[in-house]
Amino acid sequence: MKNADAFSYPPRGLSRVEAARYIGVGVTLFEEMVRDGRMPKPKRVNSRRIWDRIALDACFSDLPDHYENKIDAVLRKAGRLFE
Repeated sequence: MKNADAFSYPPRGLSRVEAARYIGVGVTLFEEMVRDGRMPKPKRVNSRRIWDRIALDACFSDLPDHYENKIDAVLRKAGRLFE
């Protein structure tokens, strides 16, 4: 590449297959999650459907946990301190 950038950037837009892989599920489950609102709908770029990686992160964070992770526990405790 003539004007190659020295930095590596993760793609902001992901295909359906890439988006499913990004959140750790198969394409069929990913499509189900988009239909039921657990994952975001894609953006349209001409005829392509592209998922925003940041929107995927936000929706993934909103999925229920089967356990309380340490970050949530710390935030919950901090919130009680300021009430």
